Amino acid sequence: MAAFVVVLICSNIIGPAKIASITVFGESFLYGAGVLFFPLSYVFGDVLTEVYGYARARKVIWVGFVGVFFASIMSTIIVALPPAPGWEGQDAYAMIFGQVPRIVMASLLAFFVGEIINAYVMARMKLLTRGKYLWTRTIGSTIVGQGADSLIFYPIAFFGIWNNDVLLTVMFSNFLIKVSWEAILTPVTYKIVGFLKKVEGVEIFDDKTDFTPFKIATD
Repeated sequence: MAAFVVVLICSNIIGPAKIASITVFGESFLYGAGVLFFPLSYVFGDVLTEVYGYARARKVIWVGFVGVFFASIMSTIIVALPPAPGWEGQDAYAMIFGQVPRIVMASLLAFFVGEIINAYVMARMKLLTRGKYLWTRTIGSTIVGQGADSLIFYPIAFFGIWNNDVLLTVMFSNFLIKVSWEAILTPVTYKIVGFLKKVEGVEIFDDKTDFTPFKIATD
């Protein structure tokens, strides 16, 4: 849970501030720099749901939501504090850590919806596959969850600010990078899941779970 929250906070505070580019076969593709690390949260989410079940994963998602919300409030207050005389870093500091309200709202909404959908799909697919074919669940849930995340975050955060072509390009390229990361990290997910199941001695199937996203209790 600690690793999950750290990845979320860093990705949401540091990542959105920069648009990077990569050249593939002579073509330049734009992407949000945070996308290199944010998909790790989905890997953690997959491990949590697979090993401990949807209810535990949902509780951790709520903890992450509160953590990101607090970090956003904290950065907003610190940026707003009057700088000391002679300190010349205010503009740069505000540019990097300044939280635009619509971006904060977009980030929180996209994160919550995307992570809950990811956990839900993961849990449902585990029932359908009877616990087999883990890779279908990790990749399939990421496609749906990250798709929802991207479709919510970028239009709410940047529509009317970025050129529409840039907005669509970044949204689509970020989605592809996130899903690709999940596929690449599948062997790692298998190792972690196998290790935790062996150590914890648990195998949760959510056949009687209440899937409402607004319940925090695990029982």
